[in-house]
Amino acid sequence: MEKKTTTRKKSEEKQEKPSFLSAIEEIVSLSRDSQMSREFLRKVKPMAAYIAEAFGITEVQAILFSIFMEHGPRRVDYSDISRHLCIGKVRALSYANDIDALVRRRLLRYRDVREEEDFDIPVDVIKCLKHNEVYELPSMKNLDCQGLFDVIRLWFDDLENGAVTPQDLENDLLALFNDNPQVLFVRKLKELGLLEDDWLLLLLFCHLLVEHEDERVEFEQMKDVTFGHLGFARLKRWLRSGNHSLMQNGFIEFCSVDGLADTYHYKLTDYAKRELLSELNITNSDLHMSDVLRSKDLKEKPMFYTEKIGQQVDELSGLFSEEKFNEVRERMKSSGFRCGFACLFYGGPGTGKTETVYQIARQTGRDIMVVDVPQIKSKWVGDSEKNIKALFDRYREIARKSDRAPILLFNEADAIIGKRKVGAENAVDKMENTIQNIILQEMENLDGIMIATTNLQSNFDTAFERRFLYKIGFSRPDASVRKEIWRGMVEGLTEDDLQTVAEKYDLSGGQIENVARRYSVDQILHGDTSSTPLERLCHHCENERMDRGEHRRIGF
Repeated sequence: MEKKTTTRKKSEEKQEKPSFLSAIEEIVSLSRDSQMSREFLRKVKPMAAYIAEAFGITEVQAILFSIFMEHGPRRVDYSDISRHLCIGKVRALSYANDIDALVRRRLLRYRDVREEEDFDIPVDVIKCLKHNEVYELPSMKNLDCQGLFDVIRLWFDDLENGAVTPQDLENDLLALFNDNPQVLFVRKLKELGLLEDDWLLLLLFCHLLVEHEDERVEFEQMKDVTFGHLGFARLKRWLRSGNHSLMQNGFIEFCSVDGLADTYHYKLTDYAKRELLSELNITNSDLHMSDVLRSKDLKEKPMFYTEKIGQQVDELSGLFSEEKFNEVRERMKSSGFRCGFACLFYGGPGTGKTETVYQIARQTGRDIMVVDVPQIKSKWVGDSEKNIKALFDRYREIARKSDRAPILLFNEADAIIGKRKVGAENAVDKMENTIQNIILQEMENLDGIMIATTNLQSNFDTAFERRFLYKIGFSRPDASVRKEIWRGMVEGLTEDDLQTVAEKYDLSGGQIENVARRYSVDQILHGDTSSTPLERLCHHCENERMDRGEHRRIGF
């Protein structure tokens, strides 16, 4: 009987424990203007001990973390501690060791490790507290290869955000590798005996491929793993000359464009993938089927639409905002509907279809997985089907690892989502139909965002058309829209000049941009001439129409 009573008491005590957020709120209330006095520490001890025990920190650290929560989650510093506790700045700095311990526990992170004064509370910590859960550090021992790269991803994210130095990252990685000698990748990397700069750079290449499907690494992505500006300058020089040790030893190589070396972009060699990443089943990829464009790298560009198209684009952009997107998905799921969003942008060349996708992605913070359609259609019968399946598998994997579902972009998609061939008999036609059937099935199961652009909407298979939830037709701009495009692209034109070129030349937005660029080059090369700006602009407009075959055939 006594045992049952004890069990019941423990159960009641467990139920009576407050949530973490309410405990933090009480600590914040008691700590305000407390000067960390003994009387305050006595009063706050139950709540501070509760947080400390749950998160594996000291009671003082629990108090400091609670204050950071109150003044965060962004840009919290020692001044916030000083003002909140009503203590001097020097005394606030005396808690530096406790705050550093919170950073190591990853309950805080430096905004810039070079200054060590401003802090953020990581998003994952906030998410856990919302659900009354303890934020646990990922396990660092007995990992498989994928688990190892999951940890590496967190640390490279910290490096990119300036929360750790390259030296800190290197020390953490060495400890991680020493704790996981069972991973073949770790053994292979150690066997190479690389210098510290080289192995950190090689690890960056592996990380970008494994976690971001990024096979084209540019200099800016390498900047964080170098030690200072001089080190970065030397790295660029060695890479561009092809004399870097990782290139000479066959681990990284130039990317190529039309068979020519691209000395600004680099990738892992197939040899490196075989030797280092065999555990992850990463295959050789002479076919580069997709690039991932990060939303933060997309440049803002003003867009000009007719009123109808503008309303449709604004609606779609609003839908893809994170809060609205999640709300709509949940409602569709609860109603038994498919929760993927497949969209079709159709219209003539130069009408802004692709750029609209980029601007929607930039505004909503979504990366874009751009599909290289020609590369998917392999010359080997059977490979195309595998490529399509692998493509959607890759999209799902990227979406799983991303905070926000990325956009899967099939640009100029006519080649693979056109009308299916009836009564197909030869191998090529059968393969084409198989590819389309796979895409149709994947669209049915889509849990994310897919956008296809096409210039030839009349060639669309009706089965595809039904599966696109949103369809936006991009028409050539009318005179009023063309006038605004001209205004934004060419400086120094009068209202009459703008009105004249807008009404006289029925050009698409892309064509107007071409003319504006030629006009700018003309200004740079020749400066002011006897002709007026309007005359020079009209001259370039005439040439643009000739270039597109819209005026007359040029003969000799």
